[in-house]
Amino acid sequence: MAIATVNPATGETLKTFDALNAGEIEDHLVRADQAFQEHRNSSFAYRKERMLAAADLLDADQDGIARTMTTEMGKPLAQARAEAAKCAKTMRWYAEHAEALLADEPPDPADVSDSGAIRAVVRYRPLGTVLAVMPWNFPLWQVVRFAAPALMAGNTGLLKHASNVPQTALYLEELFRRAGFPEGCFQTLLIGSGAVEDVLRDPRVAAATLTGSEPAGRAVASTAGDEIKKTVLELGGSDPFIVLPSADLDKAARIAVTARVQNNGQSCIAAKRFIVHEDVYDTFAERFTDRMAALTVGDPMDEHTDVGPLSSEQGRSDLEELVDDAVHQGAEALCGGRRPPQHPAGWFYEPTVLSGITPAMRIHQEEAFGPVATLYRVADLDEAVRLANDTPFGLSSNAWTRDPEEQQRLARDVQAGGVFFNGMTASHPGLPFGGAKRSGYGRELSGHGIREFCNMTTLWYGPED
Repeated sequence: MAIATVNPATGETLKTFDALNAGEIEDHLVRADQAFQEHRNSSFAYRKERMLAAADLLDADQDGIARTMTTEMGKPLAQARAEAAKCAKTMRWYAEHAEALLADEPPDPADVSDSGAIRAVVRYRPLGTVLAVMPWNFPLWQVVRFAAPALMAGNTGLLKHASNVPQTALYLEELFRRAGFPEGCFQTLLIGSGAVEDVLRDPRVAAATLTGSEPAGRAVASTAGDEIKKTVLELGGSDPFIVLPSADLDKAARIAVTARVQNNGQSCIAAKRFIVHEDVYDTFAERFTDRMAALTVGDPMDEHTDVGPLSSEQGRSDLEELVDDAVHQGAEALCGGRRPPQHPAGWFYEPTVLSGITPAMRIHQEEAFGPVATLYRVADLDEAVRLANDTPFGLSSNAWTRDPEEQQRLARDVQAGGVFFNGMTASHPGLPFGGAKRSGYGRELSGHGIREFCNMTTLWYGPED
């Protein structure tokens, strides 16, 4: 895949970039390693000052970088601005909390004395340079949620971003440089996927984090495992959105639309499978479908647009194949199910609701990465739980019920990294984020996220006599 900015609303190639050659990659690795030797010994106050400066710069740049993101991958402009604002918020959160999150931890005094020590402490130390392999769908957020904690912990970063968002990738390197982080502390590598393995195997790279597809995660995890290097993976998702009789149906239907079509439906944590109790199925299905059909599809730069284009022609083709397979096998398209005729150029697809899904259909097991929802009717909570778990993925989930016992059952039995009750799945800097099963392992955000790329060191002090 060429490293290029291609406007998905028009299909026009706007700018291309040359991939780094071997000598240029080596220069980046040298700078990253040198920067780590300086940055690892810096104070939290020093890092905090620079991270806050980066947040201020991002706020000032918000409209410009939002337009860059929209141009490169097609998200509605208002959502791009919100993404930039969320990144600045997360930078500030880690700037303010990193020192406390990584403070020395004293063990229980009884355990210290039992070990024969006069004192002991657990200390979090940075690992080194972390390679981040990141996707295009949230081209700022996916990077910042790794970079902010990693830099505040004293690590350095190398970013291999998706090949269709090169200008956003280069902006991030420049942002941290402008904020005053040491030269080489955070660098963008304009390289293809074929160059990732050699970079990851380099002894100057200590660990890796990847957000992306399951095949990409397997490749990175395999290489890292061969090299005995730490990884954090956030992969696909096919999140359930469970609606039970006690739910506020109007609110659930309204939030369901946002949960499905946010980012043009191209989000791992978007709700994709809508599992509805038979007592409220007809009402929910009607309200949900009416709202999906009423969405405005169009130019993502237009402030009135709800759903822009998919990021690539291949992405749209993949989505069409899933929908066509389902319809061919008996599913019904309650709305959508085609390319919008009013937008012959660009990679647009109508918001779509499919009912009558069966396990034989590909869309039952595969992730639909676009504005396509699948509706399921279930008889009771047991069937809802079974269906929610009938997927290889386990990123997050949504459950709409006001019954405390049902909430406890869902919290216990749904196989996912999160269960969001009566609200939409979202990430927050103070809450751990990650998945189960084939959605990956490890956690980002919160204290758990900043400690992922730290060496948890036991310091034991024996009697001096």
